[in-house]
Amino acid sequence: MSDKIELTKIPYSVLDLAPITQGGTAAESFQHTFDLAQHAESLGYHRFWLAEHHNMPGIASSATAVLIGQVAARTSTIRVGSGGIMLPNHSPLIIAEQFGTLESLFPNRIDLGLGRAPGTDQITMRAIRRDPHLTGDDFPEQLAELRGYFDATMKKQVRAFPGEGLDIPIWLLGSSGFSARLSAQLGLPFAFASHFSPENTLPALQLYYDYFQPSELLDEPYAMVGLNIIAADTDEEAKRLSTSMQQQFLNMIRNQPTQLLPPVDDMDDLCTPYEKSILEKQLGGSIIGSPINVKEQLEVFLTKTQAKEIMINGQIYDHQARLRSFEIISDIMKEK
Repeated sequence: MSDKIELTKIPYSVLDLAPITQGGTAAESFQHTFDLAQHAESLGYHRFWLAEHHNMPGIASSATAVLIGQVAARTSTIRVGSGGIMLPNHSPLIIAEQFGTLESLFPNRIDLGLGRAPGTDQITMRAIRRDPHLTGDDFPEQLAELRGYFDATMKKQVRAFPGEGLDIPIWLLGSSGFSARLSAQLGLPFAFASHFSPENTLPALQLYYDYFQPSELLDEPYAMVGLNIIAADTDEEAKRLSTSMQQQFLNMIRNQPTQLLPPVDDMDDLCTPYEKSILEKQLGGSIIGSPINVKEQLEVFLTKTQAKEIMINGQIYDHQARLRSFEIISDIMKEK
């Protein structure tokens, strides 16, 4: 995988966790999400995805399908979807009905990205009341059931209305090789979570490329990679902005999740060498810097991965700085 990638040919998209900043509220977070989605649409971003997480005081996108509908209603052209819905938390029928409703309201604009993790801790997972016997290993069966509800040619006693017969793109999401191999075998598009699992990125993508089987949906592999990118006018400012994301992960490591905290001047004062090594392992693939450095790093990354699309996560405390970061990235992707 060494063909050089031309950035202008790569679709670029947004992953939003609807961050709740320190002292802020979910209501404020949602207004920022709507503002970012409209901003992204005006800048030429291809998709705007929201992620399902639970019991996280700094993430407001737990009712993911509800928020997708609100974002889609406030935009007109950008695709809106889930990055992702954690399928083991839900009845496949309910997801088919929810996304059938969204697709009926916003035709040809809805994506259904699916993950197999609970998106939370074990105690919260039980509070969600998912079947305690279901595990990530049951994901292929759950996926087959879900796809069956959309298939109008399949005879079944229980049918999804709305949902049946609708063409809603299904993506598999992953941070390891399991979903990479499954999406390859089924001929589905695959989205890899490089934003928190950078060391598994190339092995998982290679599995996907190697095992891909053409399907009615895809003739060849289509891989999208999620990536932390924090851009600012200077390297120093970008590095400082990135400390909010680092603090968020640090508090997750400590099992003390918090709202998104303001940036700090030096992370070394906040974490031990051991914690710093874990942060480096999880966030080491992040691209942080001024426009010229972001462009250079992004070209290297896309050439290595041969990804067909990138999805950008930007956990930045200040909303205006966050909008500016996505604007800089858009300018980079459009440069001739």
